[in-house]
Amino acid sequence: MKEIVCKLLVIGAGPGGYVCAIRAGQLGIDTVIVEAGKPGGTCLTVGCIPSKALIHAAEEFDATQRMLAGKNPMGIRVEGASIDLGRTIAWKDGIVGRLTGGVSGLLQKARVKIVHGRAHFRDGKTVEVETEIGQQIIRAETVVIATGSDPVELANLPFGGRVISSTEALSLTELPKKLVVVGGGYIGLELGTAFSKMGSDVTIVEATPQVLPQYDAELVRPVMRKLTEGGIRVLTGAKAIGLADNGEALIVETADGRQQSLPADRILVTVGRRPRTAGSGLEELDLDRAGPYLRIDDRCRTSMRGIYAIGDVTGEPMLAHRAMAQGEMVAEIIAGKKRAWDKRCIPAICFTDPEIVSAGLSPAEAKAQGYEIRTGQFPFSANGRAMTMLSEEGFVRVVARADTNLVLGLQAVGAGVSELSAAFALAIEMGARLEDIAGTIHAHPTRSEAVMEAALKALGAALHI
Repeated sequence: MKEIVCKLLVIGAGPGGYVCAIRAGQLGIDTVIVEAGKPGGTCLTVGCIPSKALIHAAEEFDATQRMLAGKNPMGIRVEGASIDLGRTIAWKDGIVGRLTGGVSGLLQKARVKIVHGRAHFRDGKTVEVETEIGQQIIRAETVVIATGSDPVELANLPFGGRVISSTEALSLTELPKKLVVVGGGYIGLELGTAFSKMGSDVTIVEATPQVLPQYDAELVRPVMRKLTEGGIRVLTGAKAIGLADNGEALIVETADGRQQSLPADRILVTVGRRPRTAGSGLEELDLDRAGPYLRIDDRCRTSMRGIYAIGDVTGEPMLAHRAMAQGEMVAEIIAGKKRAWDKRCIPAICFTDPEIVSAGLSPAEAKAQGYEIRTGQFPFSANGRAMTMLSEEGFVRVVARADTNLVLGLQAVGAGVSELSAAFALAIEMGARLEDIAGTIHAHPTRSEAVMEAALKALGAALHI
């Protein structure tokens, strides 16, 4: 097979890789992208998009169930309700297919050559790819590593049989009667809540004292309340020991040191993700590492000239939008533009019930960095739009410097607050002060008014509380 020679080789067509390749193609760079699976990576195929589809289906079914039970205060009643999980998964797969097909089209439009197969480094400029029609050699001036990540497997709970990762959970066609989730991070809580709303009996096992340990307790409290109201059992400070002898239950050690047996049709392990590097030949390149991740600088350069790395393979935060921003930046750097990575505001969202969104610094993080701060918090229980949508739980919080009122962070917990993430990020990136947010006219009635009200509260000029 004839060798391919190009200026840029991107390994991995996940969010970071395909955005990098598309932008490079738009800038006239001769680009090749290698991907073993479908374009879109974990995010489009077995992560962000399919999980949000499943979460939405679960929320719709849960709302219908509450109408059936006569618990709807608006007076809406329905007769009978059921869910066909196989059909739900088929609907989800249809969305995934449309999006992955769209990515392929965008790559072709940008004149990016797509090579299907798994890449293995020979050296820093050459990879070999095992394709369906044989081995393909690709030589490039510059390489971008965007290979993503895989679910972490526990030694005492290897994947297989009843023990599944998020990938398998998103393809189940039969609803587990009893589901045990090991790991109370955002993936575990998102999927655990969805399966609970569809009818599974769900238990969550988390080793730390709090689920969602990356968020402060004030943000997590409304989520915990809804978990309890929804009948989800949460065991914090608990460790998964392994399967029972009959293989039909999970043995856990609870916070008081006792062992419990939790019957389970499925055990979903969501304890984190690890960089996907096995079999890639990266170990032969002797790239600097930060733990298991590739070490990069503020331009996503690795320790070897001409090799960049972006996305999950470079560590936390493992977020698709971070990878996309890195990919776009690297393409422009390769094209000769002056760019550098500014990570002051990468919004993070947890699609639980209610949702959590955080951008910039939390109060504790701001204090740890030496800032004297002022905060303002406004509850959705005082927001008219939230009342009319039967979703008053949660609040918006703003964190600002006490001396200049410069906004350092914005957080919220509540129904649909993920859509506030753009406003939060924009305020921080534009260097907004409390007065800027408070003085901006927010449309009424909307949830976004809570952002203005939180800023007013921080200024000591609250209107509606």
